[in-house]
Amino acid sequence: MRTNTMIQVENLTKRFGDLTAVDAVSFNIERGESYGFLGPNGAGKSTTINMLAGVLEPDSGEIVINGASDPTRSEVRRILGIAPQALALYEELNAEENLFFFGKLYGLCGKSLKERIELTLDLVGLTERRRDRVKTFSGGMQRRLNLACGMVHDPQVLLLDEPTVGVDPQSRNLIFEKVAQLKSEGRTILYTTHYMEEAERLCDRVAIIDHGHILAVDTVENLITAHGGPSIVKAQLAGPPADPSVLPGELNGLSLAVESNEPMAVLADLNSSGVRFVTMQIERPNLETVFLNLTGRKLRDQ
Repeated sequence: MRTNTMIQVENLTKRFGDLTAVDAVSFNIERGESYGFLGPNGAGKSTTINMLAGVLEPDSGEIVINGASDPTRSEVRRILGIAPQALALYEELNAEENLFFFGKLYGLCGKSLKERIELTLDLVGLTERRRDRVKTFSGGMQRRLNLACGMVHDPQVLLLDEPTVGVDPQSRNLIFEKVAQLKSEGRTILYTTHYMEEAERLCDRVAIIDHGHILAVDTVENLITAHGGPSIVKAQLAGPPADPSVLPGELNGLSLAVESNEPMAVLADLNSSGVRFVTMQIERPNLETVFLNLTGRKLRDQ
């Protein structure tokens, strides 16, 4: 294992009957890196998280976290913070009591536990609601408390499994800000999502996963370069051209769309064609384009 690697996974596999949920997956996450798992529902993201957390036992493969090869060992679990997709909260308890309970599970007590509860409540913006029962919280507030419970013990590694599912825009933005803050403090983060914006905004590298396989891993910029495909130049003509052959593509009524790896050259050709245009624009590939190119555009139900 390389000295700067916090998490290393080799040929990780998990089956549920005839379904292979995770199929010989390998990846590594460096210390202080925010690493994204981007994939549709049922891709294997949560199953991988649960194996890293020691909740599920792999059928085969190896997991090494901070040099230790068994995530069920107490010294490994102490450095892990987990915010599961399914909320891990006690609704009859208030926010402070939930944090107290999870802090005690991680061995905190006394003054250190009290200080960590204060810090995490403040971090997720729930100090004023600390004594309210969780069942009275909105979905966004529950997600924020779920994150707080996963980090009350000040872990080095955070496993965040779709932490913004079903939340309001304000809570979602706050979670974004706090994850970015945690990364800036040197935490190592594995962040699973199926939202492109989150992966682009929060992750140093993104692994696109589907059907239990990692299809590609790189920075967002490099993924777009390698898998995004050409840009599309779109133009709307003011009227029918006298000679359509001067245009670099085929007309659909008064609309023109041209795929090209050199969109600026296409714009130059259009400008010099002598044809009058109402609008012209370039649609460049983005992470969503990469995602659809790799995982397919057909609608799938789990």
